[in-house]
Amino acid sequence: MNANRTWDELAVGDEASTRRVCAANDLYVFAHASGNLNPMHLPGRDEDHDGRDDAVAPSMWVGALVSAVLGNMLPGPGTLYRGQTFRFLSRVHVGDELTIKVRVKEKRAKPCVVLDTSVSLADGTLVADGVAEVDAPMVKLTFPPHEIPELLVERHQQFDRMIAMCRDLEPLPTAVVAPEDKNSLGGAILGFEAGLCVPILIGAKARIVDCARQLGADISRLEIVDIEDEHEAAARGVAMVHEGRARAVMKGAIHSDELLEHIVKKDGGLRVGRRISHVFVMDCPGISHPLIISDAAINIAPDLETKVSIVQNAIDVALSLGMEKPRVGILSAVETVNPAMPSTLDAAVLSKMAERGQIKGGVVDGPLAMDNAIDMEAARTKGITSLVAGRAQVLIAPNIESANMLAKELTFLAHAEGAGLVVGARVPVIMTSRADNDKSRLASCALALLYDYWRREGRPHALLATKAAAE
Repeated sequence: MNANRTWDELAVGDEASTRRVCAANDLYVFAHASGNLNPMHLPGRDEDHDGRDDAVAPSMWVGALVSAVLGNMLPGPGTLYRGQTFRFLSRVHVGDELTIKVRVKEKRAKPCVVLDTSVSLADGTLVADGVAEVDAPMVKLTFPPHEIPELLVERHQQFDRMIAMCRDLEPLPTAVVAPEDKNSLGGAILGFEAGLCVPILIGAKARIVDCARQLGADISRLEIVDIEDEHEAAARGVAMVHEGRARAVMKGAIHSDELLEHIVKKDGGLRVGRRISHVFVMDCPGISHPLIISDAAINIAPDLETKVSIVQNAIDVALSLGMEKPRVGILSAVETVNPAMPSTLDAAVLSKMAERGQIKGGVVDGPLAMDNAIDMEAARTKGITSLVAGRAQVLIAPNIESANMLAKELTFLAHAEGAGLVVGARVPVIMTSRADNDKSRLASCALALLYDYWRREGRPHALLATKAAAE
């Protein structure tokens, strides 16, 4: 229990302090609450391309932190403002740690108290100082820590970070198969304009040019390989990989099965001895890391051998995003092994295979139900002791239906964004959906570029790995 300090209990020289890290969500919430939409105060600015957000926190957000110390600590609950002065001496950016202090300067006639206030950076740089005049509480109060409902801020920090981390990488030469509608061609152009890929457009030139005209896009700098037949276009895209001209393949207006047929064929395909699988990387509001889900698009009812590839492919993607020893939860309806439920048996075997080194690079545990895979309190309630339970970064579903429903529920009910990639082949395959928005398309291109970098260099992008470790 906490207690306030009444006017009678306060003495000159009494002080209190707390710390706070400025987060991007703080700026969004302040913009909504205040109506101040000055673009200088909104996240996403990185003018010097150093991977650090250049947005400046509003000075009155900084000042509001003082009221938190006054209202929560000294004098505490029951305190009401009479006035406050500020001098703002430095600026605050996303990621800065602040120390907020108040100190009793003077006691006036009841209930008035005057306090010196200050806000400083971690290195001691003074950000703001001033004087607060308040009515201190007259009645002693004890109170439990107060919980308020969390806010859902629909901004997708993980994808913004992924895209930003690609700015110093060479764009990925990408064979785009049949980009003959506005969605598929538009996605390729977005990736090109963002410096994430160099599209080689393979398909019917007349339709591609017409789509570009409808989009108002200039594709004069892009190579077009004029092939009318979609199957021939897919075969040519795969051939370009073998020729070293492309390091990724992107699906256009061609059915997924038709494209994958050429990727997995034994002669001239892109197989590397492992089953291919689809990986969703989800950017979920309220979760501080990307959430990986597999397999939601290719393997319908995977057997144990196929699940080994699915798990390994998902771990590889997690590693490419800078996750060291990613935590993998093998999902089922329950968290105990039940012989009548085959998915629980597969989960237990996959967990043991990871322990024996047959699946490498991650920590694998299962079976886990969805709640105790991602929520620590749910895991504690069930009495589960695990390095993964409550903290899973990768979720492996029992079959395509459950994985697909999970990804779409997060997208349409929890306001998540999803980036998709097919892995397990010689190169990454970007498979976007017609329903994907621009951010999802860009994130899929960024994901392919980061995965390609990890495969070629044997390590994740340095800046990305540093940020992942910080989380």
